[in-house]
Amino acid sequence: MPLIGRRGFVAGAALGVLGTGGGGPAGAAGSAGASGASGAPREAPSAGGGRRGRHATTGFRGMWIATVFNRDFPSRAGLTAAEQRAELIARLDLAVRRGMTAVLLQVRPTADALWPSPYEPWARCLTGVQGGDPGWDPLGTAVEEAHARGLELHAWCNPYRVATQTDRTQLAPNHPARLHPEWAVEYGGGLCYDPGLPEVRRHVQDAMLDAVRRYDVDALHWDDYFYPYPVAGAGFPDDESFRRYGAGFADRAAWRRNNLDLLVSETSARIKQLKPHVAFGISPFGVWRNASADPLGSDTRAGASYDDQHADSRKWVRERWIDYVIPQLYWHIGYDRADYAKLVPWWEAVVRDTGVRLYVGEALYKVGDPAQPAAWQDPQELVRHVRLAREHPGVGGHCYFAAREVAKDPLGAFSAVLADDTPRGV
Repeated sequence: MPLIGRRGFVAGAALGVLGTGGGGPAGAAGSAGASGASGAPREAPSAGGGRRGRHATTGFRGMWIATVFNRDFPSRAGLTAAEQRAELIARLDLAVRRGMTAVLLQVRPTADALWPSPYEPWARCLTGVQGGDPGWDPLGTAVEEAHARGLELHAWCNPYRVATQTDRTQLAPNHPARLHPEWAVEYGGGLCYDPGLPEVRRHVQDAMLDAVRRYDVDALHWDDYFYPYPVAGAGFPDDESFRRYGAGFADRAAWRRNNLDLLVSETSARIKQLKPHVAFGISPFGVWRNASADPLGSDTRAGASYDDQHADSRKWVRERWIDYVIPQLYWHIGYDRADYAKLVPWWEAVVRDTGVRLYVGEALYKVGDPAQPAAWQDPQELVRHVRLAREHPGVGGHCYFAAREVAKDPLGAFSAVLADDTPRGV
């Protein structure tokens, strides 16, 4: 997701800063085998994004609610429990007014939690102090109030991000990255769990699945922060874990992709064992690979999740380890390096015959931003996106980043979308 004001660890390509691409080895998708990966091919749950499945008949329209940096909720740290609850309710009411079928609430922004987790401390965004008890249960309230309004609640988690700064003393004393300092590394101005450590993989699964186990969520949702976006001139510091666990892989990149394959496939299997009706969805960077690096890739010239983050999102779909995918197609129609009009059919082809649902991530946050190209100064750009998607039956809906922009409706662009678009089935 696009986060503002930080270096590559949290900004990177999601802001539209595109690399040259094709940096990894050529070859077919899934060339790095997921040794030991679990998760046999299966049919996705019948409901659109969970057991309520409101959009199974009406189409999906989702809204991300980001909590990191207090972006969308709460408006600032330190509000009273009553004030925070009122703000959350207002966001849910906004979603209803704007025709949403689902909200994707960020409940684990920096390896901390918006519920009383036995694995990780209370989130800093609530009180301003990581570990500080806010006096209420935001996730529990969100689930109850979303369902009362006919909305699905997707619990959005960041798997590996620990902090957006490197000072470990700012972490709560009981934070796992302080109790196990060897689990986290510094990179790009932040702290990140090392995906190469099996104990880390188990911990992040346990922490996220606690929300699935304890609450009636409709889905577990991940965004695009796996291995961090690359920082020029800096390699990710996993020499020791690669030395310990990398034997038998062609190279470090293949080993890293296997680490993420294991995280995805194991999480998928555990969700289905725990609550088969709960969906598992991921919102990856919009470019898997460029065709210049892989004939299976898209006609793009951009940073690529497979090469830059070691995230083989195409494989996760084709193996049916996930139930839905929301690629972040945060570019305008006609952009020469990553054309929205070329990426929609590419992703439609990826999900074909898999049962995995495809929704398109939309960059509402770019509309009206003077730093963006001219296309984003036109309130009809997102309307053109929706119209184009209608021509592709494999697209089941759209998801908008994020709640703040849905509320502000820059240039009236979202109102134009609503005026033009009726969810499918209505």
